[in-house]
Amino acid sequence: MSEEKKITVSRSIDASAKDIFAVLTLPSRHAEIDGSGFIRSDDHDDRIEKSGTKFTMNMAGDHMGGEYQTDNWVSAFADNKMVGWKTAPAGTEPPGWEWLWELESEGSDRTQVSLTYDWSKVTDPAILEKVNFPLVSADQLEESLNKLASAVAG
Repeated sequence: MSEEKKITVSRSIDASAKDIFAVLTLPSRHAEIDGSGFIRSDDHDDRIEKSGTKFTMNMAGDHMGGEYQTDNWVSAFADNKMVGWKTAPAGTEPPGWEWLWELESEGSDRTQVSLTYDWSKVTDPAILEKVNFPLVSADQLEESLNKLASAVAG
């Protein structure tokens, strides 16, 4: 029996897909919507505008021995529908985990939002030994959706 190597959570949020997408594509707002508590701030204030670009985040967590940075390579982008990135320790290539936000409009002021944390492409034995996947729980992902709902309401 194979072990599932991704977690997806979903909920409807009372906001337009455009308003939600505006929050998701601005890394300076990611700490505000992070249910894991790892994100501290972004390293610059550029909006995500297309696949293939990179943004850097300031992070903190015991799993990395305290403060650290990540480079996040935008791997999915569809205006007001989807944004995703592959995360890596700063200065390294992504080792195989990815975050994907998907938006499905349910009218002008309501959107079904799905957040997927996928580590299925992590194959490096050293990383698999060091990191106890999933590093972020379904409950923490749900909290990200709750925080996103609060962020677009305010």
